[in-house]
Amino acid sequence: MNYLEIHKDCKEESVFGRYVTLEHIEPLILKHKAEIVGKSVLGEPIYKLQFGIGKTKILMWSQMHGNESTTTKALFDFINFLHSRTKESNSFLDNFTFCILPMLNPDGAKLYTRENANGIDLNRDAQDLSQPESIVLRKTFEAFQPNYCYNLHDQRTIYGAGESGHSATVSFLAPAFNENRDSNEVRIKAMNVIVAMNNTLQQFIPNQVGRFDDSFNLNCVGDTFQNLNVPTILFEAGHFSNDYEREITRKYIFIALASGLKFLNENDIVRNEIDNYLKISQNKVGFYDFVYKNVKINYDNIEKIINFASQFKEVLNNGKVTFEAEVAQVDNLDNYFGHVEIDAKGETYTDGKSNFPILEEKANFYLGKSIKIVNGSQIR
Repeated sequence: MNYLEIHKDCKEESVFGRYVTLEHIEPLILKHKAEIVGKSVLGEPIYKLQFGIGKTKILMWSQMHGNESTTTKALFDFINFLHSRTKESNSFLDNFTFCILPMLNPDGAKLYTRENANGIDLNRDAQDLSQPESIVLRKTFEAFQPNYCYNLHDQRTIYGAGESGHSATVSFLAPAFNENRDSNEVRIKAMNVIVAMNNTLQQFIPNQVGRFDDSFNLNCVGDTFQNLNVPTILFEAGHFSNDYEREITRKYIFIALASGLKFLNENDIVRNEIDNYLKISQNKVGFYDFVYKNVKINYDNIEKIINFASQFKEVLNNGKVTFEAEVAQVDNLDNYFGHVEIDAKGETYTDGKSNFPILEEKANFYLGKSIKIVNGSQIR
């Protein structure tokens, strides 16, 4: 499959950026035979789409966390592919049945929050099932009886792929099913698909694929479904250089979806890829959006050289997400990288106030007379 060409042809251009709500995707949903399978806390419909006639059943859900929209965009790219009437798409529809909940948390999506309208993280509600959205997902799971589950999320820009200095643009996890984090036949099936996706993605984003932490928590949906003997795969859409709108990352999520399903379509999974799964770099907190090096400050009349970092805070303003840089760390940056690194070369920090970087203050300052920083970035 020529993944780049396929994505170019199938990209859903009407949905873009970080702020994706039900209002944005509902026209796309209603183009198909959509079913309302429940309502959110605030009464918004939760839609189910189903495609294909195959024996292998794949359950996918996105925006369980309302502010994690990249995989939702990739899902609509994938749905366009399923309807492209190509040899590959027809094969997928013949051999798979897809059940898709494109937006599990419409209230959180509108508010641009991780939680639902009751302030509950739905990915910690798999046992209590205290929220209507959680009940919708569980009932869909039980009725559909999937062979595989795809749990689709975003992750923050702070994550790198191991200690390579590369951001984790896409990360995966085959969740644990018990406290010992053992590997049984069910979990190995998920690992095998992840290895296939990683093998493909390495051709496009080498060293930028991560393996998420597998600490066991039965309150998490993925751990619960794995515990219920259904191979489950966590997808995490992360940062690609300068791609804060995640329009490039959506392409790599699409490639992951397509390549993993191609593997399932063409292989009777009997092998064991644990070793190759564990070779995928561990997701590690190791990045800030901006790191400023070799900055001179005057502290208590003593001059010293420091490093410090700033991080974007995502803020919903009038229906658009804006990125507002704030000072996030001063010194103690030995094991951190910056997505952007600026070397002050001993120039002096000034901001017209304290003349010292203060945590949570806006990242607007000068480094000497020639380097002006506005909203974290150097203005040229």
